[in-house]
Amino acid sequence: MAYYLDLFSPETYEAFTKSNRDISGFRVRQQNAASRIKVGDKLICYMTKLSRWIGVLEVISKWFKDDTPLFYERDDPFVIRFKIKPLAWLPKEKAIPMHDERVWRGLSFTRDYNQGYLHWSGKFRMSLNRLGEEDGQFLERLILAQAEGGDTFEVDEREYQKLIDHRVRRLDKTVTVSVPQDTEAEIRMTPPAEVRESIKVQALLANIGAQMGMHIWIPRSDRNNVLSEWKGEHGALLEDLPVS
Repeated sequence: MAYYLDLFSPETYEAFTKSNRDISGFRVRQQNAASRIKVGDKLICYMTKLSRWIGVLEVISKWFKDDTPLFYERDDPFVIRFKIKPLAWLPKEKAIPMHDERVWRGLSFTRDYNQGYLHWSGKFRMSLNRLGEEDGQFLERLILAQAEGGDTFEVDEREYQKLIDHRVRRLDKTVTVSVPQDTEAEIRMTPPAEVRESIKVQALLANIGAQMGMHIWIPRSDRNNVLSEWKGEHGALLEDLPVS
């Protein structure tokens, strides 16, 4: 039995919460990683943006591909799927913050650093990254105990809703849409003031490159902020940086 990371955005957390909670889905590009998962393995679930641990799911089937809309009404991207059994699924107010002292000092990849350390999220860049057995067992115990009672951690509902609902301006009108969040990294919604100028420069370069017919790749840590500044069409955007 092994432990693997299962990342949720606030939006996919809400979609899974409203589902039957018997299927966990991943993107097509994670098919190879999914092939390593065995029946009996456990998925330790984490919500990005809110930075909280939210659940433990036990895998009860091999992976399968199914594009039936499940988490979105149409064009559901999470088509690499497992049947799962929830061992614990926490409401967001009970979900455990990553920076809770128990968590920070209990995990092997954070305990030796102060809480201002910025590089701990390297492990959180993609779902189905394997967790060490010590870390997996620790998080499982913590989440299961929290499901039986535990503390409550306040959530600002207005700020939380902003992570789900986004306003998009079109030529004819302004509409509110629900935008799938990238669940593969800890991404700041607003860049710090000192990098605001660099975000604008990246957006300008992206627009110029797209007009020249180039494909554009933007680091995930900057992507949301650059896209908000990039005024041109985003069709040239690459999901992954080619390494060849």
